[in-house]
Amino acid sequence: MSLAILALDSGGQPKGWMTPETAACQYARGNVVWALGQVICTFRGGISRRTGERSVIEVASIIACDGEHRHNVWNPVSALPGRDNRMLFARDRNICCYCGGVFPESELTRDHIVPRSQGGRDTWENCVTACRRCNLDKAGRTPEQAGLKLLYVPYRPVKSEKLILANRHILADQMEYLLALAKSHRTRLRAA
Repeated sequence: MSLAILALDSGGQPKGWMTPETAACQYARGNVVWALGQVICTFRGGISRRTGERSVIEVASIIACDGEHRHNVWNPVSALPGRDNRMLFARDRNICCYCGGVFPESELTRDHIVPRSQGGRDTWENCVTACRRCNLDKAGRTPEQAGLKLLYVPYRPVKSEKLILANRHILADQMEYLLALAKSHRTRLRAA
């Protein structure tokens, strides 16, 4: 995903990423309630016969669109993506949970703490990033059975963290907004 606009609901909760062209359509339809951040794209249209002026739509990096307001978006995201490990590796910052090494994605694997052969499930809380060597050494055993220790605790990301993990080209103002949401959401989860 290249340049993307962070789309929010009218209450400021994240809905997802959209292309600048889709955002321009939201502006043209009058669906943008408010905007934040820098103008990152300008679309120029035709010249009005009535006024003689050219239409211009300036698209901000963060826009809130009219529509439903979600009160429970801070709840953790649901399923771990099936075969795509990029979000898992991003959550774990490409760090092997057993040896602590930092590896390129090509040298990483998804490891099930409780192996599937022992009834482990494919969930955020049961999956971690492991280098190929450590995953082979662990084989079909739990870390305890293999004499290994987890260096970090796996967790289920909240929606704002998922959006961070899904986009590699986040602008500074978008990152600041999502990190602030993630921090407040984590605080709410701990208090619950």
